[in-house]
Amino acid sequence: MSLRGDDEQAASLRVMTFNLRRDMGDWSWCRADRWSVRKHRVAALLDTERPAVLAAQEALQRQAHFVRSSLGAGYGCLGRGRGKNGSGEGCPVFYDAERLEVLDWQQFMLSETPQEAGSRFGGALFPRIMVSVEFRDRVSGSQFCFVNTHLDPLSRRARLRSIEMIRAHVASNKEPVVVAGDFNAGPHSEAMTALLENGHLIDAWHAAEKRTTPEYATYARYRPPQIGRRIDWIMTTPEIRVDSIAINAAQFDGGWPSDHLPVQATLDLPSRAVTHD
Repeated sequence: MSLRGDDEQAASLRVMTFNLRRDMGDWSWCRADRWSVRKHRVAALLDTERPAVLAAQEALQRQAHFVRSSLGAGYGCLGRGRGKNGSGEGCPVFYDAERLEVLDWQQFMLSETPQEAGSRFGGALFPRIMVSVEFRDRVSGSQFCFVNTHLDPLSRRARLRSIEMIRAHVASNKEPVVVAGDFNAGPHSEAMTALLENGHLIDAWHAAEKRTTPEYATYARYRPPQIGRRIDWIMTTPEIRVDSIAINAAQFDGGWPSDHLPVQATLDLPSRAVTHD
């Protein structure tokens, strides 16, 4: 069942953040976790919801290729893996290329040396990245920046340093900004409090005019959804109106597409740029 809603205006933009769960091959801890079992559920989810922009996390190259193929020939994909040679897990941004024009894009390492592939902050177990894309919406004429990231689950210091980088990137952008991803931190955490405290970003969950599902714990681990900690986020700069938001707990072919539940929102973008000074 789609959570899109039949009353959305054509100019509204549907966005989704979705941790795909890395393909672990023979190391998957249960049958439900195997990519061979899940990938067709991922395809069914995407075919049902059709986001104009999808922020994916934990995507290996073969998984990114599958997602792009599932979305169809009209979609593009931007982003590389986090390794020194662009391999490994990535945070690709998939987008409806018929609707959205790419003006520019960059991938940064969340580290002291953001241009050095494979680098990381001290304390982080693995390198972490941020993908930033500048879009122009052909329907509304709006220009906006879309950021996708995945923060370290273990190191408090690495998360806070990463938050500093994201805050600075948002503050320096002259266009409206959407930030999405797996932050490995809940609504009352030190990291998310720091990210939201200066008012440059607002939590789309609380800003939404309509919340069409309960606030489920987004790290569900292939179990029935429960009210709990939301670690997968969509945030926007204040001039973006959030029409609706949902945490999608739908099953496909008897199971869930990932150990995370996707978060999806419908946004109305302003028609002119706003500077965040």
